[in-house]
Amino acid sequence: MRRRTKWLVSVVFLLIGFMVAVQFQTTSYETQLRDTRDIWEVREELNRQQEAQQELLKKINAADQTIENYEKQSSKEQLETLKESMEVLEDKVGLSKKEGGGLEITIAPIFQEDLSVQSFPKVSPLLLSRFINELNTYGAQDISVGNERISMISPIRDVNGATYVNNRPVGSLPITIKVLTSDPQKLKDYMEASPTQDIFNMDNMEIQFELKEKLVLPKFDDPLYLEILEETGG
Repeated sequence: MRRRTKWLVSVVFLLIGFMVAVQFQTTSYETQLRDTRDIWEVREELNRQQEAQQELLKKINAADQTIENYEKQSSKEQLETLKESMEVLEDKVGLSKKEGGGLEITIAPIFQEDLSVQSFPKVSPLLLSRFINELNTYGAQDISVGNERISMISPIRDVNGATYVNNRPVGSLPITIKVLTSDPQKLKDYMEASPTQDIFNMDNMEIQFELKEKLVLPKFDDPLYLEILEETGG
């Protein structure tokens, strides 16, 4: 296999890996919620998962077609296809600012009447990851948490008891999450019906959704170590 062909296959499969990750990287439901879900909630969840899987299969088929078409192209056309694939990958990584319509989500604390028995709530890395996974599953195209752009390589982890995104702390509540999507109302409806809201409520947090005609997401600002692709000819 020629070098440029190997590059395209690697890029395409990296894109497929990203799509699989955002569609299926989910965390387990809390036992209490799982036990109380009725048959209608289960059916709605199953329908949403089936829609997500169908969309993923369409993207995989498109990637397969890209590879097949690439093999039939001339060297010049192959180079252009490879450059286009790299641009798509860079877009998925979030290397530039992006704007469009979508949802502005606020995660805020819920305070009880007796503050002496309540500690200030915070979003754990596990809960934040689950929430982002659901956004991706139900139609999110680009996401930022505070000033941090979420990309296919964004780490969400615990550092000394604090939640970090892209190696920086998300800070205390309230937290603003911006989401670009082609159908903001549909995504809002899905997320408002999600059992994840109950988990936030049990941890003394509430989620507020607001439709926005224009949102601006920051670019992914961490160092990105990629080999520089150069045309070798032939």
